Amino acid sequence: MKKIIFFVFALAVALGTKAQQMPEHLLKLMYTGNIISNFYVDSPDNDKIAEEAVKAMLKELDPHSTYTDKKETKALLEQMQGSFSGIGIQYNMVSDTLYVIQTTPNGPSERAGILAGDRVVEVNDTVIAGVKMTRTDIMSRLRGKKGSQVKVGIVRRGINRLLEFNLVRDDISTETVDAAYMIDKKNGYIRITSFGAKTHNEFVAKLDSLKGLGMRNLVLDLQGNGGGFLNAAVDIANEFLARESLVVYTEGRTTGRHDYMAQGGARFLKGNVAVLVDETSASAAEILAGAIQDWDRGVVVGRRSFGKGLVQRPFELFDGSMIRLTIARYYTPSGRCIQKPYSDSIKYEDDLMRRYNSGEMSSADSIHFADSLKTKTLRLGRTVYGGGGIMPDYFVPMDTAKYTAYHRALAAKGSIIQASLRYLDENREELVSKYRSIEEFDDKFVVDDRYMTILREQALKDSVELKGGDEELARTLPELKKQLKMYIARDLWDMSEFIMLYNKYSDSFQKAYELVRCKNMDKVLLKK
Repeated sequence: MKKIIFFVFALAVALGTKAQQMPEHLLKLMYTGNIISNFYVDSPDNDKIAEEAVKAMLKELDPHSTYTDKKETKALLEQMQGSFSGIGIQYNMVSDTLYVIQTTPNGPSERAGILAGDRVVEVNDTVIAGVKMTRTDIMSRLRGKKGSQVKVGIVRRGINRLLEFNLVRDDISTETVDAAYMIDKKNGYIRITSFGAKTHNEFVAKLDSLKGLGMRNLVLDLQGNGGGFLNAAVDIANEFLARESLVVYTEGRTTGRHDYMAQGGARFLKGNVAVLVDETSASAAEILAGAIQDWDRGVVVGRRSFGKGLVQRPFELFDGSMIRLTIARYYTPSGRCIQKPYSDSIKYEDDLMRRYNSGEMSSADSIHFADSLKTKTLRLGRTVYGGGGIMPDYFVPMDTAKYTAYHRALAAKGSIIQASLRYLDENREELVSKYRSIEEFDDKFVVDDRYMTILREQALKDSVELKGGDEELARTLPELKKQLKMYIARDLWDMSEFIMLYNKYSDSFQKAYELVRCKNMDKVLLKK
């Protein structure tokens, strides 16, 4: 409580007011703190009371205004600027529950089969959800020495039992541009997984490398990108836009309007651009996609993005803790605010599931925008919409029909990845000597009976039953074999090779690749 009292007192001094002239709500906080400190039956833990009071105040504002104590603040900054040993997840704390936002590519969690949207409720048989455990305590349980083991209990939608995963901690790299390759002689591909302090430098290095190989057009993949640093997104947008082009502007009640402009010197001012987004592309990813869309600089492909358009400013408190307070909304160059409604916290948390259940993920006809949300792009005058994410120019439905119940059960238990890792360990020397390049591997590698034997053993170990018999197995095998091929490619080479194979089977990528090769991008944008 001392923290709140100190803050209120400092505010009063700064404003040159007497206590009696302070706003009633601030007086109430100060008097309540004094009453507790002076009259409570026991000696109160004033620091703890103050922290809980701050958290409660922020909870009344919006889903993205947060408080972190000193240790939490230090740990969170590490995720954007350094490296550490842990299980490899990006997460958010919502209603006292740890939600997995995304897994680190090739990290311990991804290899084990943990998915975005999972809820971590146990760590080493200790319940961490619903018990008001601090972020620091949770992170201290998840992080540890490289090579050490940790068991996590996961709750996953659609599965009515606790999933348990035994993970081996590893060094977690914070590289954010994890895949780049030439699709063909003229068309390149770059994937950005988040926006950190080094993202722009990483992107420029990949961009220059591909241009040196002859790249004329670019597929920019922002699928699964949950955002990050605003300035990183602005800097990357600068590589596509002419000098003095508005990239994004922010505006708030007390902050006024601030414009972020392209500074010139764009490395990719010409050439077609296709941007891939999906329902988990958020925040800084939406800024970049929105700028390219509003200036008619490229075509956006995929599904409607998340809809996170609130700007948080960090306020470091005197003890090293931090408040990240929403101070403004950000707007795309055409004036769109893409923040989705958040007055109902439950609906906000469950928005993606609502989209899925409503049919939005499978049909563009299920998406409806009010006329009041209409704006026009700045060069071609195309109609675009605000009010809840970036709607792509070309919609690509989510394909769930190709995955059988057996396949989903294997994925849920992490059986596919575990079987793939064992197969690779047992056959690594043969694979390395037989396939000298990813092209050769892609062309000639065929999944054999050795892998199927390993998979059946792993499924039995994980108690995954094949209920549909031979018919279901026959429908499951094609996708299983594709996944195995991708995992082996990643371990033998790198993430770019994994993504290269994944994209061969991705409807979104194939559509983007088709569009980016068109001779007249304006016709593509105008759909003529």
